[in-house]
Amino acid sequence: MAAKITASVYTSHVPAIGAALDLGKTADPYWQPVFKGYDYSKQWLKDEKPDVIFLVYNDHASAFSLELIPTFAIGCAAEFRPADEGWGPRPVPTVIGHPELAAHIAQSVIQDDFDLTIANKMDVDHGLTVPLSLMCGPQDPVHGAWPCPVIPFAVNVVQYPVPSGRRCFMLGQAIRRAIETFDTDLKVQIWGTGGMSHQLQGARAGLINRDWDNAFLDRLIEDPEGLSRVPHIDYVREAGSEGIELVMWLIARGAMADIHGGPKPTVKHRFYHVPASNTAVGHLILEEC
Repeated sequence: MAAKITASVYTSHVPAIGAALDLGKTADPYWQPVFKGYDYSKQWLKDEKPDVIFLVYNDHASAFSLELIPTFAIGCAAEFRPADEGWGPRPVPTVIGHPELAAHIAQSVIQDDFDLTIANKMDVDHGLTVPLSLMCGPQDPVHGAWPCPVIPFAVNVVQYPVPSGRRCFMLGQAIRRAIETFDTDLKVQIWGTGGMSHQLQGARAGLINRDWDNAFLDRLIEDPEGLSRVPHIDYVREAGSEGIELVMWLIARGAMADIHGGPKPTVKHRFYHVPASNTAVGHLILEEC
């Protein structure tokens, strides 16, 4: 009896998507195509409900700041409250953690030569709550609840130096090894969030590169090992300064069975849309065979 990874989920975490949800604008003509792309995903999550979600995201100066920047931080607390990002916390439920599995993953991954920061108290911002909202639908902040415990895993993609795609891919492999040695029968999904192409400042603010984004999705499915070797400068040049968030998707992809000699995952859903605010939205569900 042991835990196992059943699927990986990849999605953008655009803050304006959270605002559209919270303000009841999901049916507006601008936003409707974005949310329609997740109709399948919400039903799929209900049908394939995990026991735990390991959610890879980046903090946006909510839990961490330029005073303290962990490259990789794992949330080991029993709960994580929505962060106040300057206009109050999002009206969503508190995220319930899974301290036992999180502590086991931390122990295993650190012994596997990856240095993690242990976070026993941490607020979580839109980087984590928007993907949950997209996949689960709106939840009452008082009486509602997310469908299962969530282990937040924060990656620094805000302040250079940031981890390489190769390092993230290898970390995903270590996380799979850790989960598979947890001696409780759990179905675990690993989510990679952030991206796709976007730039929020400077002369190229508003940059979106559809061709690069879709090529990234193609390679994430078919050639993840090769994709992991793409250098940082390519992300910045082709996908904008914030496109570097996509290295987080490689953590989730590295945890899938085919990277460990197993069968290739099944593509259950793929979605891409422009625009959502000033960002391209990408989404993919890969299910273990």
